[in-house]
Amino acid sequence: MAAEHTVLDPRTMRDVLGNFCTGVTVVTGHDGREPLGFACQSFASVSLDPPLVSFCPARTSQTWPKIREIGTLAINVLSHDQRDTCMAFAVSGGDKFTGVDWTRGDNGAPALAGALARIEAVVEAEHDAGDHTIVVARVTGLTALHDDGPLLFYRGGFGRYTTEAILDAETATDVNPVR
Repeated sequence: MAAEHTVLDPRTMRDVLGNFCTGVTVVTGHDGREPLGFACQSFASVSLDPPLVSFCPARTSQTWPKIREIGTLAINVLSHDQRDTCMAFAVSGGDKFTGVDWTRGDNGAPALAGALARIEAVVEAEHDAGDHTIVVARVTGLTALHDDGPLLFYRGGFGRYTTEAILDAETATDVNPVR
């Protein structure tokens, strides 16, 4: 029996899923001629053994096919003060690296200055998923760069994480700490 397909309003879906706070990354690659990159909120850790991560570029992305062809990439985890960097990479076309300080990482992919962390990886697998592609990548290098807070995306806007927001597991009465 075929599964029924429910038609959902895209605005309602964005509004509901916007209640899930995400970090913000920029996926980068370098084809030997130019740096490439795009903003991506759909980054996740998949497995420790083997070390795998995932992210989901839009199927309409003009940048992802170029990075896929290279095969090696970096996922730059943005710091709370990199909203402008995110916005530069969230557009289609143009030179997204104008005004962005970067160097080439160990695998050749651009490492963005000011990022909290960088995950270097190679493309392991891709899966079609509606209007996006699920990319699974094998981690080849990890770099934690500094201790600032991350840039967060929530309900269509940017924010930051603060240590004041951490619940003290010893004094919290309304939550059960995960151990």
